[in-house]
Amino acid sequence: MSTFEITGGTTLKGELHPQGAKNEALQVLCATLLTSEKVRIHNIPNILDVNRLIELLASLGVSVTQEAKNTYCFEAKNINLEYLNSDEFAKKGSSLRGSIMIIGPLLARFGKAYIPKPGGDKIGRRRLDTHFIGFQKLGADFKYKQGDKFYRLEAPKLKGTYMLLDEASVTGTANIIMAAVLAEGTTTIYNAACEPYIQQLCKMLNSMGAKITGIGSNLLYVEGVKSLSGCEHRILPDMIEIGSFIGLAAMTKSEITIKNVAYKELGVIPDTFKKLGIKLEIIGDDIHIPKQENYTIENFMDGSILTIADAPWPGLTPDLLSIILVVATQAKGSVLIHQKMFESRLFFTDKLIDMGAQIILCDPHRATVIGLNQENRLRATKMVSPDIRAGVSLLIAALSADGISTIQNIDQIDRGYENIDLRLNAIGAKIRRIDN
Repeated sequence: MSTFEITGGTTLKGELHPQGAKNEALQVLCATLLTSEKVRIHNIPNILDVNRLIELLASLGVSVTQEAKNTYCFEAKNINLEYLNSDEFAKKGSSLRGSIMIIGPLLARFGKAYIPKPGGDKIGRRRLDTHFIGFQKLGADFKYKQGDKFYRLEAPKLKGTYMLLDEASVTGTANIIMAAVLAEGTTTIYNAACEPYIQQLCKMLNSMGAKITGIGSNLLYVEGVKSLSGCEHRILPDMIEIGSFIGLAAMTKSEITIKNVAYKELGVIPDTFKKLGIKLEIIGDDIHIPKQENYTIENFMDGSILTIADAPWPGLTPDLLSIILVVATQAKGSVLIHQKMFESRLFFTDKLIDMGAQIILCDPHRATVIGLNQENRLRATKMVSPDIRAGVSLLIAALSADGISTIQNIDQIDRGYENIDLRLNAIGAKIRRIDN
């Protein structure tokens, strides 16, 4: 288990290039199982979760070729379905939450799919009902035994139908779309997630011969086809990493330019940081954050305290609330952070309180932050990263703090951020990786 040693208080300056989007990568990689032809994907991030999924696909029989630094070619011509019954698959599948999205493609193409209960971040209960109810509506037979914690689905032929999803689950929507593209007839999916990454998946599938309409809305129509062909696809830049870099610049009083951000795909993210008082300049498709000594949180128009909450797209992604909470600790003013979707995601605030932040954890979903206005720097401390986003939030806090901090369990950070220490050190950060 590796550790970061961070010397805080250093001002950064330079350019950062966001990696490919983790959440999109997990979806489109699973989509390669839908065809026997070659699928070439560009801008794949070199992070633990994605690399583990690529290894899992290779173990299933997918031919994987790395053609360039972040470009891979996949050919799912000789899939070994017997591997689904192996102990190795049970181990690999359970270590990665993104593995759940191989079910839709396998069910659609081969008529059966098995998956162990997947892992991922420890951020509270993350139910999978939406996935399996959707598959059942398409005609799949679902079996689950509490003892072996294994999900099993079989269907000789999926048939299109109407469904109203019980929640706008991103992975659930992706999984159901991938199952429906090869189903017989038309599937209507209402209350579908419509994040840019879902839009990207739909566009990729259409380039493979699928017939999906309503892309970008919460009402999708999927007309089933008999087979899909290969394609070439490029993954969007990661909006969560872009938000992380904006927060980093503000907390460390740094001047940073984030290159090629696909600004039109960022939704409310830039305006949310502006509400915290952070100045952003849009230059072409780049975001420039000038050096700021202070930033002031806006109030609502009636003078009441600002509330920032997550919501399904086009609302604010929940993955950025941890970053926003940390950034607010050094702002002027107060803000209520309302994390609606995951009940354990705010528990890392005790680490920030140890560093001197003024935070009231109201309940598992809400925290009030009273900003220090950069007048009292956070104190260095020893921390453990509980999940991907909290881990990066603690890293940002440590980079702004006085003294030397350590963050253990940084595999959690490596799951979602590609070589984050090397990239930040290149613009002036002082982060040392200690491999234990």
